[in-house]
Amino acid sequence: MGRKLIWMLFVIMFVGVFAGCSTEESTATPEPVKTETTEEDNNVEEEAPSEDKVSVEFWHGMGGELGEALDALVDQYNDSQDGVEVVSEYQGSYEELLTKFRSVGGTADAPALVQVFEVGTKYMIDSGYITPVQEWIDKDNYDASKLEGNILSYYTVDGSLYSMPFNSSTPVLLYNKDAFEEVGLDPENPPTTFNEIMEAAEKLTTDDRYGFSILGHGWFFEQLLSTQGADYVNNDNGRSDIATEAMFNGEEGLRAFEWINDMNKAGTFGYFGSNWDDVRAAFQAGQVAMYLDSSAGTRATVDNASFEVGSGFVPFADEVERNGVIIGGGSIWMANGISEEEQAAAFDFMKFLQTPEIQAEWHLATGYFAINPAAYDEAIVSEVHEEYPQLRVPIEQLQATKPGTATQGALISVFPESRQLVVTALENMLQGMEPKEALDQAAEGTNRAIEIANRTSGQ
Repeated sequence: MGRKLIWMLFVIMFVGVFAGCSTEESTATPEPVKTETTEEDNNVEEEAPSEDKVSVEFWHGMGGELGEALDALVDQYNDSQDGVEVVSEYQGSYEELLTKFRSVGGTADAPALVQVFEVGTKYMIDSGYITPVQEWIDKDNYDASKLEGNILSYYTVDGSLYSMPFNSSTPVLLYNKDAFEEVGLDPENPPTTFNEIMEAAEKLTTDDRYGFSILGHGWFFEQLLSTQGADYVNNDNGRSDIATEAMFNGEEGLRAFEWINDMNKAGTFGYFGSNWDDVRAAFQAGQVAMYLDSSAGTRATVDNASFEVGSGFVPFADEVERNGVIIGGGSIWMANGISEEEQAAAFDFMKFLQTPEIQAEWHLATGYFAINPAAYDEAIVSEVHEEYPQLRVPIEQLQATKPGTATQGALISVFPESRQLVVTALENMLQGMEPKEALDQAAEGTNRAIEIANRTSGQ
């Protein structure tokens, strides 16, 4: 069986795993508004680009209000010049998008640009169907140093930037300021360490309210590792060589699990499952006083709360110094099966998206970080940040993050499967399994998945 065919079979297996677990990108953003498609809409043909323009097909996974915000940026770009026409096409969820891209990668039917979630990074690099954006940065003498370094680092491997960051977010601690005042806690100074969270959770817990909660999602566990400076897998988080073994069941991972387990046994930790909407609803209803959410959901949470909402950094273990967080979200990749003229046009669009003005619009419309920090100096951003000071906290947290392999994030092609194993371990622990046993089971499952993936891809 040829290597290409073997790789295709692995991709089918890999994408199948995606369907079984949610990602930060697809669930952590404010819930998009669903719009009804009428028969009349289906009969309207999409306007084709002018023949004298270079057409750039752009596949993305942004639906609802996020898709509308993205389409608005595409329209601005198309109106700003006469040489390029970007055609924005929604392809469904990231899982569906990736399946479609793989089926046409390297052919004339491939889009010039494709948006992929962060845990698809290793897969995209290995696919053989992309051109690293670093090639066009060098060719165009584009100054990428003006972009946010702690976001660029995730998509940078061996000194080369493989894709252009686009929609990025990090976790943030959200808490009920009214509840803090009620129990004598300082609402302007949220807890920062594991022990401080435990102590605050004990005070905040009542017959009707838990003190603290974490969503059943592997992304948050990864943050509790990174802020301790711990790698998820070996070989420098898969960045100095191919990852072959999970490292997350070491002392740092066990420390995080035991922290949650202690609160669960004390009755101060509430578990609301793996659905983002459920834990958010519990917070809005006053059933939990503190929880970790995505920075992209902060503004919506503030708007929907009947109480004052505070925001703080992700807590870290008392035994270590804070290292910081890993980004989530997605980036834009350039296909290699297109002409140089089309690649040049695609890169021009990428540069447009990174301008301060456009990043300011994107940040305010969606809650995602501005990839270009200069966007935060725009007047429209300053005004909104004054009204919503909670939005500044995750920005400060990201900019305070220490560079390193732990905060860069891991590169493994079976990340979605590993995340689901961690969630299963968490739920097993909450049902009574010892933290070490639960975490070791997740690590063993991850090791098996890594071994199969590496063997299948010939690495």
